[in-house]
Amino acid sequence: MFFRLPGSVRGKLAGAVVTVLLACAVTAGGIALGGDGGRARAPVPAPPSSDIPVGRGAAAGLSGTVSALQVRLRERPGDWLGWARLGAAYVEQARTTGDPTRYPQAGRAVARSLALRPRQNDAGLAARAALAAARHDFRAALRDADAALAVNPYGERALAVRVDALVELGRYTEALAAARHADAVHPGIPSFTRLAYVRELLGDADGARKALEVALQSAARPDDIAYVATALGQLARSHGQYATAFRYYALALRAVPGHLPALEGRARAYAARGELGTAARELREVVRRYPLPGPLAALGEVYEARGERAAARRQYALAGTWADLARANGVAVDLDTALIEADHGDRRAALRAARAEWSRRQTVHTADALAWALHRTGQDREALPYAKRAAAPGFRDAAFLYHRGTIERALGRTTDARRDLSAALRLDRGFSPTGAAAARSALSALEAGR
Repeated sequence: MFFRLPGSVRGKLAGAVVTVLLACAVTAGGIALGGDGGRARAPVPAPPSSDIPVGRGAAAGLSGTVSALQVRLRERPGDWLGWARLGAAYVEQARTTGDPTRYPQAGRAVARSLALRPRQNDAGLAARAALAAARHDFRAALRDADAALAVNPYGERALAVRVDALVELGRYTEALAAARHADAVHPGIPSFTRLAYVRELLGDADGARKALEVALQSAARPDDIAYVATALGQLARSHGQYATAFRYYALALRAVPGHLPALEGRARAYAARGELGTAARELREVVRRYPLPGPLAALGEVYEARGERAAARRQYALAGTWADLARANGVAVDLDTALIEADHGDRRAALRAARAEWSRRQTVHTADALAWALHRTGQDREALPYAKRAAAPGFRDAAFLYHRGTIERALGRTTDARRDLSAALRLDRGFSPTGAAAARSALSALEAGR
């Protein structure tokens, strides 16, 4: 398993950070992973699909929304729509504050709504779909989103969750059609950004960038500007365009000072440029506020690249604690477990987790995770088809290319290995402080005939 902290330290950690561990990483569309096995780019969580506040001041805004709904429901306990709205607000509150106890609360509120109005309750079904997506049960999320849309074909939340669920189930062609439909019905930041992400997954990075630029032009609120600018920064950084990425991160931080996704993205860009001291300093600030697997693993890699192995192990151990807490609150974390365990823990546990996740959903990310876990357990012949599957829709990711090239090298396919390792570094020369160094080393060995 992951490197583990001593029990007394874990107990203190759980008590101190249980209210912040599950922010952003557990929302639909957000995959907060790090390490050689994960995506190098920091994910930007899917935006909400309604008028629930997000971004700076979101916690305070949501707290006010929740409090007002609670007062109303004490006075009118039969208000089925109010219970649905409270459930949706709890889901969003978990995203913005990181409090996983909100998920059981959301479940109870949604169940109350559906008990009060079992039929024609699209709001309750959409809220239950959002909760399922937040817990990474994407089949249930799709089922409930479809049920909600059968009642109300124009429901914004259900339309958005449907796109997210299709994406996370690997049904990208359907997701593109769903995103286009959502954009036609409710054009705006949620639909634009979802459309951009699906286009990127299908290999149309230029189309993704254009969709995000349209979204940025339409953004008026500081929260929306910060969200879209960060997404543009992540897209630029994942293609090695660091100067462009820094400009977008700066725009996001001007709109919302302290915007965490932008801070994390900027830190990763510093790491990609080899400015490890600056990257470590900024990532420490990020994990101080939100100790999630993505930034924890990224900070661990930075420490590892600097030769600070004990400090790196502490970050990986904290990621393991996050996984324990997430699992205890009903969140499926096998993908997180597979990727971090493969490089920083128990490789066989990584393979078990990767196989479990693949059985639930076949996405580019689960294909890559399974390929890498198989490689790390010495099963390269079985790994290669999954590595190829990760690229099948056209999606290009430097970490994926590095994994595939490494597998090909292990199989003696030197020409293919040289092609894919070179492609990884051309796409993003700093995709991971440790992975990029390993790719360069492998290429040097291939050139030397080793």
